[in-house]
Amino acid sequence: MNFIDRLLETPLIALILKEINQILRNKQLMFLLLFPPTVQLLVFGFSLNPDVQYIKLGIIDYANTYESRELIAAFTENDLFQPKIYTYSQEELGQEVRTGKITAGLVIPPDFNRDLSQNKSAEIQVLIDGVDANTAGIANGYINQIVNQYSRSLNENKSSPLVQVQSVFLYNPGLLSTWFIIPGVIGLVLNLTSTLVSATTVVREKDSGTLEQLLMTPADAWEILLAKIVPLFVLLMGDVLLALSIARFMFKVPLRGNVILFFAFAGLYVLVGIGIGIMLATLARSQQQVILISFFINLPVIQLSGAIAPIESMPTFFQDLSWFNPLRHFVTITRGLLLKGVGIEVLWPNVLMLAIFAVVLLTISINRFRSQLS
Repeated sequence: MNFIDRLLETPLIALILKEINQILRNKQLMFLLLFPPTVQLLVFGFSLNPDVQYIKLGIIDYANTYESRELIAAFTENDLFQPKIYTYSQEELGQEVRTGKITAGLVIPPDFNRDLSQNKSAEIQVLIDGVDANTAGIANGYINQIVNQYSRSLNENKSSPLVQVQSVFLYNPGLLSTWFIIPGVIGLVLNLTSTLVSATTVVREKDSGTLEQLLMTPADAWEILLAKIVPLFVLLMGDVLLALSIARFMFKVPLRGNVILFFAFAGLYVLVGIGIGIMLATLARSQQQVILISFFINLPVIQLSGAIAPIESMPTFFQDLSWFNPLRHFVTITRGLLLKGVGIEVLWPNVLMLAIFAVVLLTISINRFRSQLS
């Protein structure tokens, strides 16, 4: 007991106890230490799911027989494939894959039942969106497994050959995973860079006291704001050019869409990032705080964007929640322009959401910053 008493009286223990006491009294620090990790673990635990389910399926059944309907039932009786459209036009089916409304298309030819009855090889065609190489490969494996099980069920009743699957991978025939990942990484880098750079630039002036000096200048508030936003915008657009160059020349990612549209929509997302960064700077009191807050916000934004893991693998709640994530829309736009070559006629819902985010976030952040200037 004497040893313990002497140990508690040493300066080291006294300092340790003082630091613990200060940490426990700092509610903001306790919040940052406990709340963000808890939320991130819950979000990541639900959204990071390697399984691929609810693959959106389009169906063309030219045969329209009992056997063809049994094959369709084999695809849709579980949670692997979710039927979205039934059509008799292959052009419409291909357009649905192109716009991202479906991930796979099943085409059953008109002579399907006749070939089976004559012990001939019956072929079906499957169109798969190959932009996400991982999902495309898994979907192709599911399809072959389902067709093989269906063929074995036929062989139990009569001698029938296996049904042959002809898979066609659209937009990424080589199933290169980099073609899916790199457009998402462009969004991640732009998101992190735009928010952190704009936030730290503004909050640095608060730390150094130069924000008060701005009040002494003859410039108006809008001029001060514009002088901050324009250089950041130009700098970040340089990052966009650098990222696109690396994607094209190092990773051989195609650029099938309009390059002017790509830079225009990237500029729109840069404004979103600047808006978030300025708003964070008005909330934080130091650079350390703004970095901690930005990581707390950016990590869920990144994970729920579909940039790393496909959105289809997330629970329905998080899929719906991702619609309120500006990065999800920018990643969709980037993949659509680079890999599919689609234009504004397909991407307009995502562009509209991105524009709304830019206007709302910039309005809020500018008003808060202006109130601090005044």
